[in-house]
Amino acid sequence: MAHEPLTRDHDDVLLEGFLALETPEGFRAELIEGEIVVTPPPDGDHEDHISLIAEQVFTRSETRMQFSGNKGLKVPRGGLRVRNHVIPDGTFAPRELRLFRGAESWMPCDGVAMVAEVTSTKPDRDRTAKRHCYARGGIPLYLLVDREKSDVTLFGDPEGADYRQHVTVPFGKQLDLPAPFSFALETTDFL
Repeated sequence: MAHEPLTRDHDDVLLEGFLALETPEGFRAELIEGEIVVTPPPDGDHEDHISLIAEQVFTRSETRMQFSGNKGLKVPRGGLRVRNHVIPDGTFAPRELRLFRGAESWMPCDGVAMVAEVTSTKPDRDRTAKRHCYARGGIPLYLLVDREKSDVTLFGDPEGADYRQHVTVPFGKQLDLPAPFSFALETTDFL
């Protein structure tokens, strides 16, 4: 069904309703391109992939990183006033910045080095909508683990609503992460 374009008043109502939303324990709500999205707790394989990424970042990254699996980020929305409110599966920031300390529930993306997503039952949201959100937020790197396609893609060099560069490798191959990480992410354990 076609919807009328949201006016500023509708944007305000949408944002107020979203921010007041109470989700069941373990569920998370996001506001992505004008749509409120509620997702259930992830399955074990999903969490295993995020854990493997975080472990490698902690042990191999050239720059010490902090990690959050639940950090709400406010990012610009294409052409409309209300901002997207997204929760990446993983958010990495240089430890020296201490971005998470004292941050509001929904913080800006400034200083975030990389976000990571592992696809679930609706992979197109991670492949497209969230990619555009992260690019608009100026997040330098977006790591996408696509379980349906059995590959990993690193998006880089954000400009406007997308990334100008991307590299995809199948599970089992290494993927070079540039500075500030500066190491090859091993994906064999994703198989």
